[in-house]
Amino acid sequence: MDASLTPEQREIREAIFKICARFGDEYWLKKDKEGGFPFDFHEALAADGWLGIAMPEEFGGSGLGVTEAALMMQTIAESGAGMQGASAVHMNIFGLNPVVVFGTDEQKRRFLPPLIAGKEKSCFAVTEPNVGLDTTRLKTKAVREGNRYRVDGRKIWISTAQVADKVLLLARTTPLEEVKRPTEGLSLFYTTLDRTYIDAREIDKMGRKAVDSNELFIDGLPVPLEDRIGEEGQGFKYILHGMNPERILIAAEAVGIGRVAIQRASQYAKDRVVFGRPIGQNQGIQHPLAKAWMNLEAANLMVFKAAALYDRGEPCGIEANAAKYLAGEAGFEACETAVMTHGGMGYAKEFHVERFLREVLITRIAPVSRELILSHVAEKALGLPKSY
Repeated sequence: MDASLTPEQREIREAIFKICARFGDEYWLKKDKEGGFPFDFHEALAADGWLGIAMPEEFGGSGLGVTEAALMMQTIAESGAGMQGASAVHMNIFGLNPVVVFGTDEQKRRFLPPLIAGKEKSCFAVTEPNVGLDTTRLKTKAVREGNRYRVDGRKIWISTAQVADKVLLLARTTPLEEVKRPTEGLSLFYTTLDRTYIDAREIDKMGRKAVDSNELFIDGLPVPLEDRIGEEGQGFKYILHGMNPERILIAAEAVGIGRVAIQRASQYAKDRVVFGRPIGQNQGIQHPLAKAWMNLEAANLMVFKAAALYDRGEPCGIEANAAKYLAGEAGFEACETAVMTHGGMGYAKEFHVERFLREVLITRIAPVSRELILSHVAEKALGLPKSY
């Protein structure tokens, strides 16, 4: 299997790096300190058509695959933008896949072009405070009232809700006790995030300050019937189509942020002279950096194997989950090693590696825990009994 990039993929990487070069370390350090969505960064990517990289061409997208999308997201993270830059556009890449696959032609024409052009932003509202990863037992309800639904409930860890215009929302339309299987009775909606009915409260967190995370309190949100995606009660099946691409993209971002951390640490090790020699000449510095580099590159192979399988329409759940796990671990190791290579200065914001370490933790936690991935691989790849 040839793991090298095609000329077209190298061009994508170069083009994204060129855009990201306009938003250097000081830009992201300021965002890390002060917060505020990176609107100008988002607009720069939209202006060159990158927000629709994996969207159909007939709606203004580029019609490329998850492979190219993963390469784009990895490059953003690797540029030094880290998870602040990647998360600012992440939803565009994978989030509306259920609309692309299951939406009507009218819905696609209504929803996709504004997102691709950067005129609208969206958020993904599935997770709930008292449900966690047990999605089938979510409490948010959508009750049919004529030609619309009334939605009530709570969601948590919803990224970009402070700036989003639209929300992709999963809610229960049939009570759990009335369905044969827990996965039934959930419906998917893509609708206006109307702040008259939705209170988005930002969560103060340890990193990625430029991209807000929120708890949503939904009280009587009216959702038109035409904003329901696909059939009523089949929403869980629809969101599954976005889960594997999301894991692949998160994994690609983890590799990217790990790479930039190792690059910064290696340069520091060349420049820092102690006892009359650069610290990078010492094997105690060399070996952890070399190990981290190798683990990143190994994880990267799994990332693009999973992406290639997805783009060919082949099953990729095991590989997508494995990529997310391996890349998250390798990215964390790389960022931690980068901080330790800098010694005390690794704790200083001016060298940025402490920012990378804080941000890379996201890739170990979201969108699914390491432990659930291990259980999934044990069951699906090894045939062991389901443990949860």
